[in-house]
Amino acid sequence: KTVADSRSHLADFLTYLAIEGVAPAGLADRLPPVRHVRHGSDPHPWTAEEIRAVLAVIDRASATGKRDYAMILTTARLGLRISDLRHLELGDLDWRSKTITIVQHKTGRALTLPLLDDVGWAIIDYVRGGRPQTDCPKVFVKHRHPFNAFGSASSIGSRLSRYAARAGIIVDPEQVAGMHSLRGALAVAMISSGAPIPVVSAVLV
Repeated sequence: KTVADSRSHLADFLTYLAIEGVAPAGLADRLPPVRHVRHGSDPHPWTAEEIRAVLAVIDRASATGKRDYAMILTTARLGLRISDLRHLELGDLDWRSKTITIVQHKTGRALTLPLLDDVGWAIIDYVRGGRPQTDCPKVFVKHRHPFNAFGSASSIGSRLSRYAARAGIIVDPEQVAGMHSLRGALAVAMISSGAPIPVVSAVLV
C-alpha cells in the first residue's frame, strides 16, 4: 500500500509537470501498475446496518466528506467496481432518464444502471458543494492540486476501512473490507429482495 501511495503521488506530480509544460504529457500513464497482495481471501459480509453506520460517521459538511459519502453510497447501492468509480465522468450521468451509462473498465462492456434518488442527491451535493473547480471530467477527483482523477484504486479503497473503524465495526483480519467488498453486500441484498440471479449477475458482471 505504501508503494501504491507513492506511485499515486508521483503520478500527480508528473501530471502537474505536464500541465506546466516542464515534462512531456502522458508520463503518468506509463508508470508501472502496483499489485497489492491481499492477506485476506474472503470479503467482509457487510450488513445493511453496518453500511448505514459507516455512512453516518462521514462528515458531510466537509468537501472531502461529501465526496467520500457519495463514493461509498454509489458503490454500495449500484455495485460499481473501484475502477469504474474512478473513471465515472459527469457525462455518464443522464439526469433526465435517471440512468448512469458506462463502459466497464475491466470487461469493456457497456452497462446502464438506474441513477437512484439517494445516489443522485449525494452526487449533486458533492458536485455543487464540495467538488473543486477543475477541468477534469471525472465525477470524483482528488482534493489537492491539480484536482485530477484518482491515480490508484488503493487511494479510494482504503477510505471505507477508515470509516468502518470510526463507526466501531470490527472486521476479521482474514477478511477484505475494501470498497470491492460492498459488491457482495449488494448481491445479498438483491437476492433477499427477490431479484432473480440473472438480474444480479447483469448488475455485478
